[in-house]
Amino acid sequence: MQSNLLEPAVDDILKKTVSAADGELLVVDPSKETLEALVSVAAEAETDLDVSVLARETVLKQVTSDFIFASRMADLVAAEQLSLHVLDTVADNSLLLWDDAVLAIVSGTDSVSALAATDVDFIRSVQASYEAQISDAPVFSLRTPPLSEVRKTLQMEISAAAQTDFDAMLGSIDRMGENEPVDEVVISLLTAAKNDVLLYDISKWGEDVGVASKATFSRTKTRLEDAAVIETEKVPIDVGRPRLRLTLSPTLTTKEPAAIVAATREAIAR
Repeated sequence: MQSNLLEPAVDDILKKTVSAADGELLVVDPSKETLEALVSVAAEAETDLDVSVLARETVLKQVTSDFIFASRMADLVAAEQLSLHVLDTVADNSLLLWDDAVLAIVSGTDSVSALAATDVDFIRSVQASYEAQISDAPVFSLRTPPLSEVRKTLQMEISAAAQTDFDAMLGSIDRMGENEPVDEVVISLLTAAKNDVLLYDISKWGEDVGVASKATFSRTKTRLEDAAVIETEKVPIDVGRPRLRLTLSPTLTTKEPAAIVAATREAIAR
């Protein structure tokens, strides 16, 4: 029988839970913070997982609006280690369920507790109820591509150096919240500019892999030009209008990827 858990943060609860559940876990009505922690723990797990999430649509949309978390979730979904389902009613508590345990997550001022149910019949009843709900619940569709696919195609279609720079720039950002002006399209364009890539090539790659449309890349390129972060130069082609090569502003060419991101954030905010 699972006992109560008391840890400094929900991440610590989930690490122990994933291990105890032996990869088979049902998470019911998680908060945004709990779902983000689950994604982080699952992405770093060394064993195969089988995690199902039954969450409110508002919470799922909040988490997946952040490219960093959404792309990690997409990797787990593609690997069939995570499934996302829409919860149509709010549960009394966020719950963690597996074969012989039901835990209710309760957050305190400076710690998080997972309170374990002890009655076997109650545990079975709760499990049966939510297993029935998840079988009927609509699947939540992710529109963000898996991060592994983004990295692989960037290396293949642009260059290995571009993929390395993209990873470094993305890794310099904790999360892409509403107040973070540097998003996945900005990072893609900064990567292209650092490697003297054509706007056509990076925007085609971005649209093909599912990062954003060519129109979004074009609008963002203009915004970065206006902020004096990147520059463009015309490259003649045999037929049609010249294409634009992206380059970094001279003030950024010698900076490391994380410093380029920081300077871009500051320039956009002016």
